[in-house]
Amino acid sequence: MRILICEDSVLLREGLVRLLEDAGHTVVAALPDADGLADAVAAQAPDLCILDVRLPPTHTDEGIRAALRLRAAHPDLAVLVLSQYVEERYATELIAGRGGALGYLLKDRVADVGEFVETVEQIAAGGTVFDPEVVAQLLGRRARDERMRRLTDREATVLAFIAEGKSNQAIAQALHVSEGSVEKHITSLFQKLDLEPDESGNRRVLAALAHISHSGGQPQTGDLP
Repeated sequence: MRILICEDSVLLREGLVRLLEDAGHTVVAALPDADGLADAVAAQAPDLCILDVRLPPTHTDEGIRAALRLRAAHPDLAVLVLSQYVEERYATELIAGRGGALGYLLKDRVADVGEFVETVEQIAAGGTVFDPEVVAQLLGRRARDERMRRLTDREATVLAFIAEGKSNQAIAQALHVSEGSVEKHITSLFQKLDLEPDESGNRRVLAALAHISHSGGQPQTGDLP
């Protein structure tokens, strides 16, 4: 996999390069800011871009703005955003923007090398992964979408697991139920969220993003019914 990194911290940037190359991937560029990002993407054609939310010169929202531009200009480009803290507004902007596969992780996750590499590969393969901390905070906000109130507690819990990128098998193991039971919950919540079957097969992602974007106020995955 070809990966481009945009991170101002020298230690983290070089650490990511070493970690990803040791895992067998190719880092085509490692940039300290977003100034040359668009040109680097055009020249190197990466499969995945990893960006820090806050980049020079102001260290406020340069990274997130760059990520939004990339997702709009390159719909097939997978983007992974790293943040020191949970930034709800930025996460919501990413979800609402156009683009392909998306990830939002806290930098602490990079400490778990195996988990981080697995997440990078999952996003590059088309998955959508949000850090459990991000999911938990967004789900804890007041409900703004009437559709979310249609879900049972168990359906909301299953949906929160989906938003974290978990497979049906992993959800079944976490809830101590069969995969068939999980599939029934997913079918039901799709119907309640008015997500009809389509050729792209992306209802799972749309459901998770709708839940996060509108902050359904349902139980977090830590509060298993």
